[in-house]
Amino acid sequence: MTMLINIEDISGCEGQRVKIQGWLYAVTRKGKLIFVRLRDGTGIAQGVAYRPEVGDELFELLKRLGQESSLVVEGMVRANNRAPGIPGGFEIGIEQVTVLQEAIEYPITPKEHGVEFLMDHRHLWLRSSKQWAIMRIRTTVKRAIIDFLDSHGFANIDTPIITPSAAEGTSSLFEVNYFEEQAYLAQTGQLYNEANIMAFGKVYSFGPTFRAEKSKTRRHLTEFWMVEPEMAFYDLDDLIDFEEEFISYIVQTVLEKRRPELELLERNLDMLKNVKPPFPRISYDKALERIAAIREATDDPTLKKELQIEWGDDFGSPHETQLTQQFDKPVFVYGYPTQVKAFYMEPWPGRPEVCKSVDLLAPEGYGEITGGSERMSDPDELIAAIEKHELPMEHYQWYIDLRRFGSVQHSGFGLGLERTVAWICGVEHIRQTSPFPRSLNRMRP
Repeated sequence: MTMLINIEDISGCEGQRVKIQGWLYAVTRKGKLIFVRLRDGTGIAQGVAYRPEVGDELFELLKRLGQESSLVVEGMVRANNRAPGIPGGFEIGIEQVTVLQEAIEYPITPKEHGVEFLMDHRHLWLRSSKQWAIMRIRTTVKRAIIDFLDSHGFANIDTPIITPSAAEGTSSLFEVNYFEEQAYLAQTGQLYNEANIMAFGKVYSFGPTFRAEKSKTRRHLTEFWMVEPEMAFYDLDDLIDFEEEFISYIVQTVLEKRRPELELLERNLDMLKNVKPPFPRISYDKALERIAAIREATDDPTLKKELQIEWGDDFGSPHETQLTQQFDKPVFVYGYPTQVKAFYMEPWPGRPEVCKSVDLLAPEGYGEITGGSERMSDPDELIAAIEKHELPMEHYQWYIDLRRFGSVQHSGFGLGLERTVAWICGVEHIRQTSPFPRSLNRMRP
């Protein structure tokens, strides 16, 4: 009896005759042996064809098949600790092959290709082993996020993608014509989540968000996925404690479930193993002092210039990179200047120039992973903030109502999925963590 299996389950099939449906990833010939690497979307396995056993016709067929030809391979599973693959250690003694389609002149070859070429062929580049591994890890990160929040009493409530007003200012929003009325693609679902918590206590939204920033850095996309948990009766300290457990769970789940993929990406696993509570916590003021000390100590004129910063400025990539190099795990920076944060953040008691905000910065130069705050709970303070930012009051009447009818202390944060995946995978550019990334200069394929 021949059993149809997924490659990821091959380790439990030793000594059994199996069938695998997949694509030809690579072929190597050594005399009377042909080694076939087959992928099926769940893993990569080695198949071995011995000419005297399979016959000349099948042997010659395997020799000429092009990369990415679609196949059905049948044969016996046997242990071989030298057999490559994901999972490795097992191979298939090929007995029969059915060719579904023979691919000719596949454009992505083992030779070196430029990034633009690969992005132009993103629909095919996704099949490459490292890109496949990144997407597998992305899927696991997404599932870990949902599992953690669902198991901690959160309701998943969807928020609008088309909105009549901005949550954090209109300068980085995509405008849309909504039946002759100006509207925007949402940059966050947070304001709506604040309404949702008054009905459900703890909620999260998880979906695409849009930022029209004209940025070309390795950390930015114009379309990305973001999860936004929001919690009633949480102050800033409660928020930080929760984020710490949340991030740790995500990273440790990936380590447990996707170690082969991480190893394929040559990720430093020790850095990920260390992502466990407690995380260091420092104020913006202390962070500024540390950056100033680094700047003072360096002899590099370029770095000295990059680290120039005044109190009240937001951190840029060089500041975050240098700061996180002082820690061996993610670090919370809290208490940012009010002027660099959104209008709805609760002022720090006795320091109105500072707000109850917090960013989680990942080590190894990956920057901000989460951004959150305790939200304003007083309607008069919120009205004053809206007026100060010169926002259209009529668009925020419903938001002010949340403070008029049963207002409570509440907090929340946003986590960008692609940036988190980039950090966990250890990849240099965020574009590799989106199946079909959208950036300043790219919306195809």
